[in-house]
Amino acid sequence: MGHHGWQGNPPGTEQEARRRILDAAMACIDRVGLAKTSLSDVAAEAGVTRQTVYRYFPSLADILGAVALDRVEEFARRMERHLASFGSPAEVAVESVVFGVRAVPEDPHLGLLLQAGEADVFTIAVASSQSFSLGARILRNVPVDWKAVGVTTDEDFEGLAEMLMRLFLSFLRYPSTPPRTDDELRALVRRWVGPALTARS
Repeated sequence: MGHHGWQGNPPGTEQEARRRILDAAMACIDRVGLAKTSLSDVAAEAGVTRQTVYRYFPSLADILGAVALDRVEEFARRMERHLASFGSPAEVAVESVVFGVRAVPEDPHLGLLLQAGEADVFTIAVASSQSFSLGARILRNVPVDWKAVGVTTDEDFEGLAEMLMRLFLSFLRYPSTPPRTDDELRALVRRWVGPALTARS
């Protein structure tokens, strides 16, 4: 593969190389913050040259986007565990929005991307087809009666996931003034989303 450096332990695959660069980026962000992290810092942390990093990521923005997408996948697993305790499709939908709005700013990497003005990187990651597929998987795995509300196909689940993710992105990017409490946000989403997920007679 022609790898150079890597602190004397070159990766065995392209995927492992990308993984190490992402881990190096997250280590830099944790140590000095997003604003002070450069592509040179990431290369030094990974033990490679800038040219090696460019083989896998054309720019720092691409690295940050990959970090965000990586965190979205972990975030999806946390959300799935949270939603497992709710008993109806409508409540699952409501809680997915509330969870997203409250948990993203607290995530050590997604929160930094959001707060540091890298909104486009964050939004592109969350609003990607890969993220919508993850969202659909979460919804499908929650043990509620989706068939009763007409959500049955892969297209249904991905469409619902996209709507819910775009909704919580909107609340994150453009918060209410004054900020809504969790219960106020639940009431708003339940009022307007809930009817679409009511059991059909």
